[in-house]
Amino acid sequence: MSGYRCPLGSVQPVPMDAEQIKRDGWQEQRILVVSLDDSRLDFVQREFVKKLGEMLYGDNSRSR
Repeated sequence: MSGYRCPLGSVQPVPMDAEQIKRDGWQEQRILVVSLDDSRLDFVQREFVKKLGEMLYGDNSRSR
Protein backbone atom coordinates (compact mmCIF):
# COMPACT_ATOMS: atom_id res chain seq x y z
CA MET A 1 0.00 0.00 0.00
CA SER A 2 1.41 3.39 -1.00
CA GLY A 3 -0.22 5.27 1.90
CA TYR A 4 -3.08 7.71 1.66
CA ARG A 5 -2.28 11.41 1.74
CA CYS A 6 -5.10 13.71 2.72
CA PRO A 7 -5.83 16.33 0.05
CA LEU A 8 -6.14 18.92 2.80
CA GLY A 9 -2.52 18.39 3.79
CA SER A 10 -1.37 21.00 1.30
CA VAL A 11 -3.50 23.75 2.90
CA GLN A 12 -2.32 23.24 6.47
CA PRO A 13 -0.54 26.35 7.72
CA VAL A 14 3.20 26.27 8.14
CA PRO A 15 4.23 27.14 11.71
CA MET A 16 5.70 30.63 11.83
CA ASP A 17 9.02 31.51 13.38
CA ALA A 18 8.12 34.49 15.57
CA GLU A 19 11.75 35.43 16.19
CA GLN A 20 12.45 35.49 12.45
CA ILE A 21 9.42 37.71 11.85
CA LYS A 22 10.60 40.12 14.56
CA ARG A 23 14.14 40.06 13.14
CA ASP A 24 12.86 40.77 9.61
CA GLY A 25 10.64 43.58 10.92
CA TRP A 26 13.64 45.26 12.51
CA GLN A 27 16.03 44.75 9.61
CA GLU A 28 13.59 45.67 6.85
CA GLN A 29 11.31 48.28 8.42
CA ARG A 30 12.98 49.31 11.69
CA ILE A 31 10.00 47.99 13.69
CA LEU A 32 11.03 46.63 17.07
CA VAL A 33 8.93 44.07 18.96
CA VAL A 34 10.15 43.41 22.49
CA SER A 35 8.59 41.48 25.35
CA LEU A 36 9.30 42.58 28.91
CA ASP A 37 9.63 38.88 29.70
CA ASP A 38 12.49 38.38 27.22
CA SER A 39 15.26 36.65 29.17
CA ARG A 40 17.91 38.34 27.00
CA LEU A 41 17.15 41.68 28.68
CA ASP A 42 18.73 42.72 31.95
CA PHE A 43 16.91 44.83 34.55
CA VAL A 44 17.99 48.20 33.12
CA GLN A 45 17.04 47.22 29.56
CA ARG A 46 13.68 45.86 30.74
CA GLU A 47 12.91 49.10 32.60
CA PHE A 48 13.90 51.16 29.54
CA VAL A 49 11.54 49.15 27.32
CA LYS A 50 8.77 49.49 29.91
CA LYS A 51 9.18 53.27 30.17
CA LEU A 52 9.33 53.63 26.38
CA GLY A 53 6.15 51.59 25.97
CA GLU A 54 4.38 53.62 28.64
CA MET A 55 5.48 56.87 27.03
CA LEU A 56 4.29 55.84 23.56
CA TYR A 57 1.18 53.85 24.42
CA GLY A 58 0.22 54.72 27.98
CA ASP A 59 0.44 52.93 31.32
CA ASN A 60 -1.34 49.58 31.21
CA SER A 61 -0.57 48.48 34.79
CA ARG A 62 -4.18 49.05 35.86
CA SER A 63 -5.44 46.16 33.71
CA ARG A 64 -3.06 43.57 35.18
